[in-house]
Amino acid sequence: MNNLYEQTMLFDFYGELLTEHQRKIFEDALYNDLSLSEIAEEQGISRQGVHDLLKRCTKILQGYEEKLHLVERFTQAKVTVEEIEKLAKADGSEDVVDRLHKIELLSKELLEHL
Repeated sequence: MNNLYEQTMLFDFYGELLTEHQRKIFEDALYNDLSLSEIAEEQGISRQGVHDLLKRCTKILQGYEEKLHLVERFTQAKVTVEEIEKLAKADGSEDVVDRLHKIELLSKELLEHL
């Protein structure tokens, strides 16, 4: 996973578990694309303080993912749904019954992982 995408996903899933201060700074860096200096000036802290806080927040969010695996499960569910969609839209190259059977298996797999 690329770093920006990973951070965005982690923040989307676990951002509410950060303190308001952490959330604001992480959000400014991630979504508002503010520089460390801009955030530091806005928050009245040092640039190094912002850098350290962003690293700490990333570690915290990664720790939640290691324990809960919500992003991993979401990503796998998304892949499975895409497979189901492909099977549903497939042309006549496969027998309809075979496609329906595969869709059924993928659906059961998806439900087991949720």
